[in-house]
Amino acid sequence: MEFANYPSLAGKAVFVTGGGSGIGADIVTAYARQGARVAFADRNRAASVELLGRLKGTVEHLPHFIPCDLADMAALREAVLEGEGQCGDFHVLVNNTANDERHDFLEVSPDYFDAKLAINLKVAFFAAQAVLPGMLRRGGGAIINLGSTGWKNKVAGYPVYATSKSAVNGLTRSLAREYGKRNIRVNTLTPGWVMTAKQLAMWVDDEAERAIEANQCLPGRIEGNDVASMALFLGAHDSRMLTAQEFVVDAGWT
Repeated sequence: MEFANYPSLAGKAVFVTGGGSGIGADIVTAYARQGARVAFADRNRAASVELLGRLKGTVEHLPHFIPCDLADMAALREAVLEGEGQCGDFHVLVNNTANDERHDFLEVSPDYFDAKLAINLKVAFFAAQAVLPGMLRRGGGAIINLGSTGWKNKVAGYPVYATSKSAVNGLTRSLAREYGKRNIRVNTLTPGWVMTAKQLAMWVDDEAERAIEANQCLPGRIEGNDVASMALFLGAHDSRMLTAQEFVVDAGWT
């Protein structure tokens, strides 16, 4: 199967948070295959190095991996600066980092709440703050914040995750209005139940397969590449008049 090619992405500088595995790795791969100069930050060194090994020799610009605990805001800012040193001021930011660990509402402590809010919302806020000066210097850019269908579908078992991910849409719409006149586009990209290695290992069983079949309008499994394809479109010039919107890739479940 052939996929779209976006000439406007060739040579563009792209920063991806949490790009070492799962959906993030698919997004890094997709942009690299378009000829973009990609930097990605992740704390999982083994997965990130493995990703680079798969891409070596297959793309014009091998992505630049920055080991980083993204929950550390000072380290996040340093990672953006390092990425700019390698790629130049960024044209595209993909805020992918998330942790959907299950938890009991009655057992959530303030520290747990703060830690999960940091990775699921705070990273997106401060990554955008870090890349925006460079985008403004360039005269524009695109920020893509990954959301979640979990809170939309009233999924139980992770109330802090649902709370933080629902707030992503507020961040998207606020930044879209605040920086739209400076040619900064900001959109939310919301995946459905994507069959990453983590999801397959932890949650997907026969019951889950039956739920997918019953609730998706379209048959089959959603793959990371399906989300990455939308991320490419939202970063490319082809979406130049799209901002403050949410794009849901969930095969019609929501």
